[in-house]
Amino acid sequence: MSKATDIGGKRLISLAPTPWVRWVTGDPTVEAVEIVGAEFQWVARANDVLIKVQSPVHGAFLVANELQVRTDRRMPRRMRAYAALAEERYGLPVYPVVVNILPTAAGQEVTDRYDTELLGLRAVQEFRVINLWEVDAELAFRQELTALLPFVPILRRGGSEPMLARAVVSLRADESLAELEPLLAFFASFVLSTEIVRRVMRWDMEILRESPWYNELVKEGLEQGLILGREEGREEGREEGREEGKAEGQRQARLAALLQILHHRFGDVPYDILFRIDRLDQAGLIAATDLALDAASVSEFDAAIIRILDAKS
Repeated sequence: MSKATDIGGKRLISLAPTPWVRWVTGDPTVEAVEIVGAEFQWVARANDVLIKVQSPVHGAFLVANELQVRTDRRMPRRMRAYAALAEERYGLPVYPVVVNILPTAAGQEVTDRYDTELLGLRAVQEFRVINLWEVDAELAFRQELTALLPFVPILRRGGSEPMLARAVVSLRADESLAELEPLLAFFASFVLSTEIVRRVMRWDMEILRESPWYNELVKEGLEQGLILGREEGREEGREEGREEGKAEGQRQARLAALLQILHHRFGDVPYDILFRIDRLDQAGLIAATDLALDAASVSEFDAAIIRILDAKS
C-alpha cells in the first residue's frame, strides 16, 4: 500500500508561508514568523491554518486561513468564533481569510462578513474572501506561490493542457513538491478530460485517496455540493416557491436517484466520478441515469460521462 502523504492546507502553505501571507493580506512587507501549533487547529481540520506574522507597519498579528471546497453559509459565524478564540488565546489581532476552492452554486451568495443584532447589540466580523476561480493562474508562477500550483487548472485561464503541463514542470523541478502531483491531477479532472490528464502527468488516485487533504476535500465537497445542495433546493421549492428553487430541487432529486442507482449497481463510486456527476445539468442527469442502468461497469459509465462533459465544454 502506498504511504499516506500530507497534502492538506497546512502542508501547502508551509511550503512558502511568507509569499502566502503577503498574497492574502495584500501587504508586501509582512513576514511569516511561524505556523501556530496544531493544538489550536479549529475542530481538528487539516485545512485551517493559523500563521503568526510580523509587519513593520502593523506589528505582530495572526493570519487565520480557512480553505474550503465550496462556500458554506455557516462560514461567517465560524470565522467570527475562530478570530475571537485566536485573539483571546494569543493576545494578538487577527486577520481572517477564507479561500473558496470551487465555484459556488448558481445564485448562492458569497459573503465576507458576519453581522447580527440582538436587542440593540450588534456583532460584526469581517473577513477577506478569495475565490480561486477568480485568481489568475499566472500568479502561481510569478509570485512563487507554491501552494497554488495544485490548483492551477481551476484558476482563471488555467484550464488548458499547456497550463497543466507548465504546473507539472514546476512541481517536478523540486523533489519536495512531488507529492502534490496527484492533487494537481485531481483538480485538472474538473476541467480537462481524463485522457489529457493521464497524458500530461502522473495520475495516482491511490496516493491521493490516502492523503488527509483529499479526504477532507471530498467529504466537504460531497456534503456541501451534493447533500446540502439537495436539501436547500427542495427547501427553496417548498417554502419559497421560487422557480429556480423548484428547478434546483428537481435537479437534486434526480441526482440523488442517480447516485442510488450507481451505488446499487456498482457499490462505492470513486469520488472523482461523483464530482463529475455533480457538474451535470438537468438534461445531463437524465442521460446519465439511462447510462447508469445500461453500463456494464463503473468505468464504462464514467467514460460516457466524460464524453457528455467534453461535448458541452
